[in-house]
Amino acid sequence: MTTSYRRELAFATETAYLAGRLTLGYFQTGIQPDLKPDDSPVTIADRKAEELIRSRIEETFPGYAILGEEFGETDRDGASRRWIIDPIDGTKAFIHGVPLYAVLLALEVEGTVEVGAVYFPALDEMVAAASGEGCSWNGRPVRVSTVDDMSRATVCFSDAGTFAEFGRAEEWERFQRAASIRAGWGDAYGHALVATGRAEIMLDPIMSSWDCGPFPPILREAGGTFTDWSGAPTIHGNEAISTNGLLLQETLDLIRG
Repeated sequence: MTTSYRRELAFATETAYLAGRLTLGYFQTGIQPDLKPDDSPVTIADRKAEELIRSRIEETFPGYAILGEEFGETDRDGASRRWIIDPIDGTKAFIHGVPLYAVLLALEVEGTVEVGAVYFPALDEMVAAASGEGCSWNGRPVRVSTVDDMSRATVCFSDAGTFAEFGRAEEWERFQRAASIRAGWGDAYGHALVATGRAEIMLDPIMSSWDCGPFPPILREAGGTFTDWSGAPTIHGNEAISTNGLLLQETLDLIRG
């Protein structure tokens, strides 16, 4: 019997939307960030959005564990299901008034992400999926692109400097030579572009679990792939690649050189 995640998907999309609308109250207002111990920025909007999401989870799914970027892990003894939260993915974009930041919410079941919702508040775009339910973009079914030649592909990235910083400079050079377009539409938006057929590949040489929680079901249900740089389907590999599936092998070949 196939498990249905329709209830969880509806919850994830509504909750991501509500948290996103909350963040808009702070967007382009000149708020100043604090610095976390790793020197990454955080704002009151990040914290308030995660508080809203956690409150809704605890009310609706009280037995589920929670992992959030800003408030860490809330464990539940024996829980096989865990919600994963990034209240603002792309905080630097948010601080600079760039509208490509997102709210990410995912449900992991026994180690596999089965539900994911990504909401871009300033663009009013929602990309969401659950296993067996397909992928939707603003409520419409969506699929990855049919480009099957790297020379015609659009490759997205977040910060070109991170490839050298995390030991991927040579690989990045190969992608720059091979692809048609190298576009810095980064963070969650790059992965969403692949899922919605507007780009073919998104490369992240560094990635936390909450930065990519929703993308395995979103890419899978849209016909693409979400993996680490070795091709393993995981959100816990500290790196990530989204592809339209047709270019996965060529992507991995370029990485291996």
